[in-house]
Amino acid sequence: MTKGGAQAPAEVGELADRIAAAVTACPSVAGLGRVPGIPVATYLPGRTVSGVAVRPGAVEVCVVARFGTPLPEVAAEIREAVAPLVPGQVVDVVIADITDPEPAASVGPASAGGVIRRTATKRKESVHG
Repeated sequence: MTKGGAQAPAEVGELADRIAAAVTACPSVAGLGRVPGIPVATYLPGRTVSGVAVRPGAVEVCVVARFGTPLPEVAAEIREAVAPLVPGQVVDVVIADITDPEPAASVGPASAGGVIRRTATKRKESVHG
């Protein structure tokens, strides 16, 4: 910690890296994500940790969820993985995108070439779409 209780950039960078690793290890997370115009990142000297914002008293993560898991469950899984790293802090989860479902073994004409893309944002316990 530095003067005034603020974390040094090296400490913040290490924490951001640990959070990114914990989040991407979650089975329902395909990876860290981005939402245009909504920066979720930790800016450090010489590098940026995109998808993880470490702020005083809170952490925000932005992810791409795997198709099939309900979004509240994705957010809960992420919070459970991150909470031990930031005890007592709020963990906000932004779901930037959802992966396409796996193609069916036999694709019929109605679904041939179909792509499902949904974007939803999850903060605390409400989903906005």
